[in-house]
This record gives sequence, structure tokens and C-alpha cells, in this order.
Amino acid sequence: MPTELRQEAMNDRPVIGVLTQIVTDEVLKPFGNTFIPASYVKYVESGGSRVMPIRLTLTTAEYENIFKKINGLLLIGGAADLETSDFARVAKIFYRLALAANDAGDYFPIWGTCMGMQLLTVLVAGKNLLSNTTAENIALPLNLTTEAHSSRMFKDFPDELMKALTQEPLTGNFHHYGVTVKNFHENEKLHSFFSLLSTNTAENGAHFVSTIEGKRYPFYGVQWHPEVNRFQWNTELNFPHSPHAVHISSLLSEFFINEGRRSLHQFEDPEEEASSLIYNCTPVYAGNFTGYEQLYFF
Repeated sequence: MPTELRQEAMNDRPVIGVLTQIVTDEVLKPFGNTFIPASYVKYVESGGSRVMPIRLTLTTAEYENIFKKINGLLLIGGAADLETSDFARVAKIFYRLALAANDAGDYFPIWGTCMGMQLLTVLVAGKNLLSNTTAENIALPLNLTTEAHSSRMFKDFPDELMKALTQEPLTGNFHHYGVTVKNFHENEKLHSFFSLLSTNTAENGAHFVSTIEGKRYPFYGVQWHPEVNRFQWNTELNFPHSPHAVHISSLLSEFFINEGRRSLHQFEDPEEEASSLIYNCTPVYAGNFTGYEQLYFF
């Protein structure tokens, strides 16, 4: 008799939670206290998922309830204190829930972009290891490590694209702080938790961590911004828009959403699900006074 193939159960209606970011720019304060750039929303949606904005004013019990319904979490970039802000507090709740869930066989991925990746390192290390690694408004190739080619994140990339990633400026960088390679390797918690997939060199010569993925857990971090390659267009900012840059952004969004499909969390009430999605919100056009095309405010 032929062997029966056992396929892993998949969720083809994933919902990714996106943590709202605290408004710090004066020009944005009239619109709301927190926001999400629409580029992140489009990035998630383009991978085949829906988005639930997660506000920063709920109770721990409410976050625990949300966790049971979403299929992954995206920590966006921006500006917030990585230890004392509401953004950090709420992220820590979801991080602990995700650790426990994955340990119990309940798959749940987390992705951190720029400050989101920095926050993941703080949560894992238990302290802030950031230093000056300024790479502001510059597109760079990646210095891939030997672990990158066997990583979950990059293993299905075409060879041509992996080569382009190391030779062409395909990753947009907009940060002042990061984790140096030295600090990464010297911190036992960090280097035992994450595989180092790529590095880059900052304007001051600092060698910094630019791509990581969890060894045991489906947690991922990029110091650069894959969402800008397809969804941000300000001509004063170095957003990579080449075919290779667009392809990389597309593959990474699909990769993360496919990770989310492995989570079987779901809303039990269709009406609650519909009312929780970002489709109920209207983005504000901000291309004439920010580097973003559109922003959602909460």
C-alpha cells in the first residue's frame, strides 16, 4: 500500500497583528496618538494576509485574547524607548505569549523591522545593547553570512537574487542605532537565540547586524526596510525600486505570511473578525509633509 502523505494543517485566511507606533513627530500629533504607515499594511496584505491594528492602550487580558485570534505579529520601525515605552511593554506581552505558544507546539511567528528588530534583541538579551550604527537614507547590499543560504528566510531565494542581494543596493536603511556584530557575539543570550544572516557597515565604520532569524523560534528581524521597495516613493529618500529590489520585498512578505499560515489561531465570531481588521480605518495622505505616502492613525 502506498504511504499516506501527512500534510501540515495550514490557515489560508491569516491575520497578522501590527503594533501601532507612538506619534513623536510634532507634525503628526494633530492626527492621533499612534499610527501605522500604510506601507507596512500593504506589505503584509501583498503576502496574502489581512491586518489587525493593535492599539497600545489595552489590558494584558485583552492582548492575551487577541493573541489567540491572530496568526503572527509585525513590529514596525519608528522611534520609541525600547524598555519603558508602551510599544515595548505591549511587544513584551506578545513576545512572552509567542515563546510559550511555540514551546507548546502552537506555531506563532514574529517579524521585527528596523526598530522592531532592535526591540527583539532587547527582549531576548534582557537589556539594551544598541550603539551608534548610523546608516541614514542609504541603500546597501547585504554581507550575507554562511548561515544565510540555509536559513528559512533565504533558502528558497533564486541564486540570481541571492547574488544580487550581495552586489546591488537593494536594502533601504534609515536608522541611527543597531546591534554591532561584536555585541551580538559577546552576548550569550543573543547569539544562542538568533542566527546571524547578514551584516553591514555603518557610516562611522561600525559593523552591525542587519538580518537575523530565530534558531528554535519563528522570530525574524531586519535592520533594513523591505516594505519601502514597493510602497514608498519620496524622491528625496533612497528607496530601492529596481526589479531585484521589488522581487526581494515580494518574496519576504510571502515568506512571513506563509509562516503565519502555520498558525491555526482564529476568530470564532466572523463579525468580530471583520470589525477588527484595518479595512475599517481610512489612511491619511501624508506624502506632502512626511516621507510616507499614507498613514493610519489611532
